Amino acid sequence: MEEFDVVVIGSGPGGYVSAIRCSQLGLKTACIEKGNTLGGTCLNVGCIPSKALLHSSELYEKMEKEANNYGISFDNLSLDFSKMMDHKNKIVDSFTKGIDFLFKKNKIQRILGAATLKDPNTISVNSDTIKAKHIILATGSEPIELPFLPFDEKKIVSSTGALSLETLPKKLLVVGAGIIGTELGSVYRRLGVEVEYIEFLDRICPGLDLTMSQSLQKALEKQGHKFNLSHKVVSKDVKGDKITLTAETPSGDKKEFEGDVVLVCIGRKPYTNNLGLENLSIQKDKRGFVQVDNCLRTSAPNIFAIGDIVNGPMLAHKASEEGVIVAEFIAGHRAEFNHLTIPNVAYTHPEVGSVGLTEEEAKAHFSIKVGSFPFKANSRARCTAEEEGLVKIIADEKSHTLLGMHIIAGHASELICLGGLAMQLQAKVDDLADLCFAHPTLSESIKEAALTITKGAIHM
Repeated sequence: MEEFDVVVIGSGPGGYVSAIRCSQLGLKTACIEKGNTLGGTCLNVGCIPSKALLHSSELYEKMEKEANNYGISFDNLSLDFSKMMDHKNKIVDSFTKGIDFLFKKNKIQRILGAATLKDPNTISVNSDTIKAKHIILATGSEPIELPFLPFDEKKIVSSTGALSLETLPKKLLVVGAGIIGTELGSVYRRLGVEVEYIEFLDRICPGLDLTMSQSLQKALEKQGHKFNLSHKVVSKDVKGDKITLTAETPSGDKKEFEGDVVLVCIGRKPYTNNLGLENLSIQKDKRGFVQVDNCLRTSAPNIFAIGDIVNGPMLAHKASEEGVIVAEFIAGHRAEFNHLTIPNVAYTHPEVGSVGLTEEEAKAHFSIKVGSFPFKANSRARCTAEEEGLVKIIADEKSHTLLGMHIIAGHASELICLGGLAMQLQAKVDDLADLCFAHPTLSESIKEAALTITKGAIHM
C-alpha cells in the first residue's frame, strides 16, 4: 500500500496548483483524476476553450464589420467553423499536456481513477488503496440541469456541449443570462447566430455591480443580443429539429420561444458525488458545499476542501489561490488569502472586470463616495475604437480607502488587477490619483476615476 504526505483529489486549477505547491514544499504528493486529461473543467471544457472561441469569433467579426474603418479591405471573407473548433481543441490539448509536464517535473504521481474516502487517511481508487497523511478535495463543480431540460449535449446543451457544437445553429436560446451564458452567447452571435436569452431575474449577470450589469446589457443589445428578463422557463416541446420553450412573463402570461439549440446556463453545483464524505461525517451545507474553517479544513482536520466545492465565487483563480494556501498550511507555513481581492471577469465585449464590493454592497456597511470616468474621454480608447465603457471606483467617504473597483471596457480583464493590488495593500483612492500612469493608456482612466473622488478629473 503506497503512502503519501498529500493526496489531491481532482486536477483542476485548484487541484493541480495545490499538488505542485505541495511538491515544491517537499511533500510526497499524488493527484487522483478520473478524467483522461488533467486540468479539470477550466482547461478542458471551461475557461480555456471558451476564451479561445471568444477570441476567434471576435477576430472574425472585427474583420467582417470593422476592417474597412481602418482602410483594410479584402474579398470573400469566409468562416470555417470546424477549423475554428480544431484551433480551440489544439489549445486545450497543449494546456493539458503542459500540466502533465509540470507533474513530471515536480515528481507528482498521477493516478487515474475515481476516488472514494474510506477513513481520514485511506482512499480507494478503483481496486487499489492509498494512504495519505493529508487529503485535499478539489473535485470542482458541474452544470445545474433543469428537470424538464435534461442535457443531451446536442440540442439541449450545457456550457460543455456549447463548446463542441458540430454546426452553427440558426437560432440559439440561452436559459440564463449570467456570465457564462453571455460569454457563450457572444461567441455564437458573432458568428451569425441569432441569440435570445430567457432570464429568471430582472437583470443580466446579477453578481456584477448594477452599473456594470446595466451597461453590459445595453452594449450587448446594440450587438444584437435579445434579452427577456424576469421570465421563468416552465416547459419545452420538441418538434423535428426545433425546440420550443414556454416561459412565464412578468405579467403571468405564457410566451413561447423557438430555437434550434438550447443552452442552459443557470449555475453550477459542487461535485461531491461518490466521494465518500458520509463515511467520515464531513459536513455540507444545504446547497451541497463542503463546510470548512478559515484554514479550509473540513470536519476531519487532516482533510481540506478548495475551489468550487466550498463557498465563494466559482472561479479558477480563487481555487488556485486556495490550493496554494492549503499546501503552505500543511507544510507549516503561515498563509493568508483576502477573498475580497478576488477579481471577477466577464469576457464579453466589452469585458467587465470587478474586484471588491459593489456599490450596493458598500452602501449597506459604509458611507461611500463613488467616482467614475468614461473611456470615450480616454485617448488610447479613442485611437483603438474602444470608447465604450467606464471605470467606477467606490471608496469610504472619510478615509478614502478603496472598497471596490469595476471596469467595463475592451480590456477590463487586464486592468482590474490594479484594483485588486490596491485593495490588497489597503491603499487609498488618493494613492491611485497620485500615481503616474503611462500615456496614452487605457489605465489612465483609473487615475481619472480616482481624481473624481479626490481633486477632480482633468479630462472630463
